[in-house]
Amino acid sequence: MAYLLHIESTSTVCSIAVSKGADLVAIKELNNGYTHAENLHVFIDELLKENTLKPNDLSAVSISSGPGSYTGLRIGFSAAKGLAYALQIPLISIDTLKALSVAAIKKTTTNALFCPLMDARRMEVYCASYDNQLNEVLPIQALVLTEDSIKAFDLNKPIYFFGDGMPKAKELLQTIPQSFFMDDIIASASNMIELAFAKYQVKDFVDVAYSEPNYLKEFFFTTAKK
Repeated sequence: MAYLLHIESTSTVCSIAVSKGADLVAIKELNNGYTHAENLHVFIDELLKENTLKPNDLSAVSISSGPGSYTGLRIGFSAAKGLAYALQIPLISIDTLKALSVAAIKKTTTNALFCPLMDARRMEVYCASYDNQLNEVLPIQALVLTEDSIKAFDLNKPIYFFGDGMPKAKELLQTIPQSFFMDDIIASASNMIELAFAKYQVKDFVDVAYSEPNYLKEFFFTTAKK
């Protein structure tokens, strides 16, 4: 059975997992701010050694492709592409919001909609909406939270909101009938495993040289006021 390495670096969580097929072997993660530059490669090395695996044992690398932190995405993609190129193994791209929804769906049996919200600074979030079969109901978008914009989520069905952008949106979203909130869903590499293995089985890979993260919006550099 194939060993897959999974890299999640789109938020403040630095998370690395190894799976055997669709089953989690081990995970190492830290949610302590943007520590990816310091920890990501260290976690990969430690995780393989702790499970008596060598890089050549890996059959593919999966990367959480965004949207999310610009810097985190760049670091994660650089690591994933470097490994895939050096080991001559496939690269698998996993939508971050869909992976978050996998974790939420597992926590309820309700026939509902699932809306991951990732912090995009100020009163903006990256979001989408899925049913419990992961069919897209509302497309991925960068949404400024207002009383008018959140009406898009009022679809006459129970809807669960989660992710690191949810707390700042909660007061507004509570006005939506049948709205529910999950506080314990984080961007973890463990959420990627089933999606990645399904893609691995059908050889749904991305180009190692030319694939890019889904930034969703442009990144702007700012300079501090003197």
